[in-house]
Amino acid sequence: MMAPACTHRPEHALVTGGGGFLGRYVVEQLLARGDQVTVFARGAYPELVGAGARLIRGDLRDRDAVIRASEDVDVVYHIAAKAGVWGAYADFYAVNVTGTDHVIAACRAHGIRRLVYTSSPSVVFDGTDQEGADERLPYPDHYESPYPETKAIGERHIVAANDDDLLTVSLRPHLIFGPRDNHLLPGLIARARKGMVPQVGQGHNQVDLTYVEDAARAHLLAADALAPGAAPPGSVYFISQDEPVVLWPWIREFLAALDLPPIRLRMSLSVARALGGAAATVYQRLKLKQEPPLTPFLASELAQSHYFDISRAKEELGYKPALTMAEATAQTVAWLRDGGL
Repeated sequence: MMAPACTHRPEHALVTGGGGFLGRYVVEQLLARGDQVTVFARGAYPELVGAGARLIRGDLRDRDAVIRASEDVDVVYHIAAKAGVWGAYADFYAVNVTGTDHVIAACRAHGIRRLVYTSSPSVVFDGTDQEGADERLPYPDHYESPYPETKAIGERHIVAANDDDLLTVSLRPHLIFGPRDNHLLPGLIARARKGMVPQVGQGHNQVDLTYVEDAARAHLLAADALAPGAAPPGSVYFISQDEPVVLWPWIREFLAALDLPPIRLRMSLSVARALGGAAATVYQRLKLKQEPPLTPFLASELAQSHYFDISRAKEELGYKPALTMAEATAQTVAWLRDGGL
């Protein structure tokens, strides 16, 4: 079922985490099509205010603040989250679960009819190869990181919240990258400069990535499709460039394009998981706040295939990547070489 084409009527959107990497692109695309946008975020973002957005500073853990920010809103894009492969479970839960519950409560309090939630494919990652899997993939029984576990709980709450009064949809964009990336690529680049990017596994695993502008556009498509006769409310959708890469050759070419040191170290998945487990234990006992260089979860992510069938997003949301992986990579490299490094 294809999302029906329609003339967009300007509306008032609340974007949680609108100052973040993905959130900023969502805000810009909403403003570009004439929507009124309120950004709910902890930081100050004068450039977004200058572009026409309204900024309300607050914390997702503050229920009353979330409810106040949601007044006179037509649709909510809940993008804010605590991300990372390391940290205290309670900290992740407070943002990714309790914060999500506060967003749902705000929608109920103000009669907001549509809610788009940014989830992650990691909510179904079980440490094994996932090749061309679709949305029928079940949640695993065990998680090795608090981020996917709490995001999965949040996603479940979003799905359960769907009813006649509140239509919800969850998107799972995989490994978002592109200009202004402040997490994925900067981390890779920083480690490459120190010679700390080991190839984990045999190097044949295939992985999906998602260009940030396409990920943002998928959010707008999802919100617009939440209407009778369009996308089924309460659904989840994988989002990607629909062009999985062989991860390690892609990383090598990416680093070479930026004149960064090549990858020289290789290790098996079993060795990487053992080293990651030891590092996690040391960091936990010493109560170190920074992320360890490797964890068992990260080792498995680096060595296993994880790419997904996005047919459902194509058929029900009308989603189609605007750029090929080659084009998206080239634009990202150009931005980095032009001062983004």
